[in-house]
Amino acid sequence: MPQMMPMEWTMLYITFLATFLMFNIMNYFIQSPNHQSMTKKIINVSKTNWKW
Repeated sequence: MPQMMPMEWTMLYITFLATFLMFNIMNYFIQSPNHQSMTKKIINVSKTNWKW
């Protein structure tokens, strides 16, 4: 029946959207965080005196 077509497109959109979101969420949470060493990196900051 042609009257049911918008509901079928909506369900198809919801299905693909749910699959896409679940795939992205699983990929985000499945990666274990890399433990970085606790050593602090020294940043050299040179101050310049601007004479205007």
